[in-house]
Amino acid sequence: MEVEQMGVRYKDRAEAGRRLAEALPQFRENRSTIVLGLARGGVPVAAATAEALSLPFGAVLVRKLGIPGRDETAFGALAWSQGDVLRIVNKPIKELILSRGITQAALDAVEAHERTELLRRADEYPGTGHDLHGKAVILVDDGLATGATMRAAVEAVRAGGASTVISAVPVASLEGTSSLARVCDFVLPLHIPGKFHAVGAFYEEFGQLTDADVVSQLGG
Repeated sequence: MEVEQMGVRYKDRAEAGRRLAEALPQFRENRSTIVLGLARGGVPVAAATAEALSLPFGAVLVRKLGIPGRDETAFGALAWSQGDVLRIVNKPIKELILSRGITQAALDAVEAHERTELLRRADEYPGTGHDLHGKAVILVDDGLATGATMRAAVEAVRAGGASTVISAVPVASLEGTSSLARVCDFVLPLHIPGKFHAVGAFYEEFGQLTDADVVSQLGG
């Protein structure tokens, strides 16, 4: 995917999902394929993609491990898979932030908090227990920055038996896209802007989603 110098803006997550579907026509009505949104933000994007492609839809639970004081930048991520928590850590980033005065205790506190939240969502969210054995899984999020949460999601669905893993996002950083190319069978970023600051900058409407929003979309 070519890097773009000009930014792109979606009206909302649903429009972004429909645009993703337009780029994935080969999967339309393919019953060996399922679309999973990364909860929370990826769920409405994935719902729109799945509806447009007439595919089953669900969610994969992930939690970013954000750097203390810079929560949008991840040093790793957690994912829920087959009744267990998978942990992905970016070792170079972790070593860098430790060298700059952030303590291991502070990182451990972040992980403990995110693990508790992940387990809570596993109890409350429907649509997270699909049989993935032998299936192609399209993982969808509203955007991709470092790629940490998407990598955790990839590990989760592979552990669940997925035969093929496709990562599809409306907008992505070049760094995040490159990191995913090593772990996915196919990576589809619709846009790679030349300057990437925050996912929300590429949406006109980018409100925070509640548990109730996600549960409603998942059919709960």
